[in-house]
Amino acid sequence: MDQVSYRTVHRHEAAMPPIESGMPVERPGEMPAQSLQSFSDENRRSPVNPNGCHSHAWRRWLVLGSALLLSVWGINEMRAVLAVGEMTFVEYLVLLLFSLTFSWITVAFSGSIIGFFYVLGQRRSPPARSKVPLNGRTAVLMPTYNESPERIFASIEAMACAVGETGEGKAFDWFVISDTTDPDIALTEEAGFHALRERIGKTVNVYYRRRRQNTARKAGNVADFCRRWGAHYDHLLVLDADSLMDADTMLELARRMEADPDAGLIQTIPQLINGTTLMARLQQFATRVYGPVVGTGLAWWTDKEGNFWGHNAIIRTTAFMSAAGLPDLKGAPPFGGHILSHDFVEAALIRRAGWSVIIAADLGGSYEECPPSMIDLAIRDRRWCQGNLQHSRVVTAKGLHWVSRTHLLTGIMSYLSSPLWLMLIMVGLVLALQAQFIRPEYFTDEFSLFPSWPRMDAARALTLFFFTMIILFTPKVLGFISYLMNGALRRQSGGFFRLIISFILEVILSALIAPIMMLIHSGAVMSILLGHDSGWNPQRRDDGSLPLKSLIYRHRWHMTVGIFLTVAAYFNSLVLLAWLSPAIAGMLLAVPLSMLTSSWSVGARVKKWGLLRTPDEAQRPAIRQAMDDIRVDYEEAISHSPDLVEMASNPRWYAVHLALIDRMPSRPRGQVDAVEATAAMKIREASSVSEAVSYLNQREQALVLATPELFTALSHLSQLTPANAR
Repeated sequence: MDQVSYRTVHRHEAAMPPIESGMPVERPGEMPAQSLQSFSDENRRSPVNPNGCHSHAWRRWLVLGSALLLSVWGINEMRAVLAVGEMTFVEYLVLLLFSLTFSWITVAFSGSIIGFFYVLGQRRSPPARSKVPLNGRTAVLMPTYNESPERIFASIEAMACAVGETGEGKAFDWFVISDTTDPDIALTEEAGFHALRERIGKTVNVYYRRRRQNTARKAGNVADFCRRWGAHYDHLLVLDADSLMDADTMLELARRMEADPDAGLIQTIPQLINGTTLMARLQQFATRVYGPVVGTGLAWWTDKEGNFWGHNAIIRTTAFMSAAGLPDLKGAPPFGGHILSHDFVEAALIRRAGWSVIIAADLGGSYEECPPSMIDLAIRDRRWCQGNLQHSRVVTAKGLHWVSRTHLLTGIMSYLSSPLWLMLIMVGLVLALQAQFIRPEYFTDEFSLFPSWPRMDAARALTLFFFTMIILFTPKVLGFISYLMNGALRRQSGGFFRLIISFILEVILSALIAPIMMLIHSGAVMSILLGHDSGWNPQRRDDGSLPLKSLIYRHRWHMTVGIFLTVAAYFNSLVLLAWLSPAIAGMLLAVPLSMLTSSWSVGARVKKWGLLRTPDEAQRPAIRQAMDDIRVDYEEAISHSPDLVEMASNPRWYAVHLALIDRMPSRPRGQVDAVEATAAMKIREASSVSEAVSYLNQREQALVLATPELFTALSHLSQLTPANAR
């Protein structure tokens, strides 16, 4: 080893952690894949409490019944608008598309009215919280995939210490379960974990495991934990890499789970925090102001058939392992293979097995972050779109509760609604152009002296338009009113006038962004229908800015559609252009809007003006402040982490890393991993550790770090001398 390498290794010697295993002793348990084709009622458990899994049917009648009546009325009105004369094929198509899109928004309208009154009541008299000591054990899982390690380990320490201060720390064990594929990030994760154990490991049980192969992505990561260690624990509290939760919220979730033996899953409604760009601040403001009304209404009518959003929720381990094992869908991606949007399906399977799934809309103190730009939102939504469209192959599964099927259909429609809206705009444009330019050459089958013209009731159409806008914007308006009525929230958000301006700003910008997202989602749906898989990319969390050239390229089709609609509407009539202008404006301004909303500096300026402000900015959550304070220490610890050459060259670091490597499954005879074989060959042909590392690509380096034999072979190169080197 040369002098420089010796000094580098020696610099880390004092900071080396003790040699400890990353995980507790395994306690294997079964988590069988569930069948979607068959289910027997005999397999459904009987509730412990007589009404433990019983929902109130009258709530569904009230919300869904009123939504159905509104839909019937709206569809009939549209039929009356179009049926002034004999309806043409294009008019029938308009009616069909309107029916699908209009019915989609009425459920949120009905539920938000209920949610409005419940939110007002909860804010006046918050429900009491139990202080009963915990009896069970909870594993807090933080899956990560190529995320910032300093953020992850700082948040784990902040939450673990906050729980410890309540006296209930022994009821929780903390796990970072990594699927990271970048070898440099994997090494910094290990450094972060060693720092975490050094700081709190004497009083808190913290563990780390990185999988060698990230089979089935996050769902497979959690399932792997369950099959190997899940039997140790009564509950799983599942987080995301950007999640934070107050200690009181975590304790309340565990207490509610212990108090209700029929509860299989309890989901919180996370609040978005730490928005830096204008796009992130828009989402943050919207979810904080409008979200409680919509979420509370949803929780109220779904009752014991709630949903799961994949994180910030507590799950009964027995229910999850016995009922929520995911099968692979037949065929290749994007519709086959691993289920991407696993959370909806897991909730449906848990409910099918006789457990209740509850949305705890009254619980605060549950936080996450959001994408910083439209581009990042599009990347995330592309993956979600594929996963939700996969639900078309799950929604007919045997034994599912009809409300669970409704959740799956809602997920599908959340993306299909975009191409439906786009088609409605295009067909409406065709209808207008047909009336303006095309000569009446189409007649009915029966003899007639006059052609069948497309005609509409203009006055009725205007009334229906305003009614549709009321349906669409009522959830926002009710959320805003409920927010204004709370003095503390109003003051923390900048006062009455700033809140009014923020509301107007959010409505305008959201209206401009909506048609762009409609085109993005439509493109995603088309891409999936053409058979393209989404892949799995890590998310950006902070600045979302991109070069102008990149923005023009990404939004080129959005601007093209806007130009086409502008020209087509202009040559028809200025009235049609005025009607389409809200949608067209966003498309034409896609590039400047994307640049404006993704800029950190613009977001900082809006924050300085006190606009789009939320209470979390006026009074920063204690858990967030603690995490930010601690994060600096982890950044320092990670900055001194060894690289792969140092890790393999120093005997002490070698032993420390070897103790953390996850157990490898036995390899079937005759099945050889091509990447592993290539890495082994490159190591054999090298004469030093640094030379071997230079031969290895990123994927091979990650595999070497996760394979004891390969890492040992790499380490042995450090013992070669020039005399015995190849």
